[in-house]
Amino acid sequence: MTAHEINCEEVIRLLFEYLDRELDPSRTSDIDRHLERCRECFSRAEFEKKLRARVHAAAEDEAPPRLRRRVRRLIERF
Repeated sequence: MTAHEINCEEVIRLLFEYLDRELDPSRTSDIDRHLERCRECFSRAEFEKKLRARVHAAAEDEAPPRLRRRVRRLIERF
């Protein structure tokens, strides 16, 4: 492993920061290179990207009035 290569464990540990674009350009490049070579980490990153997109899309829909009332009643109990 050269100075700029990182292992799978480190990629997974940094994956959310990578997806949020919170890493410095050097570290981002290191992960990009790793994902080009490692199918397992690439698959995990793609899964997380798709999951985030689905959660984001679901959050754009407004909850039905009945559900909002149920949630409001539950909150009021606490």
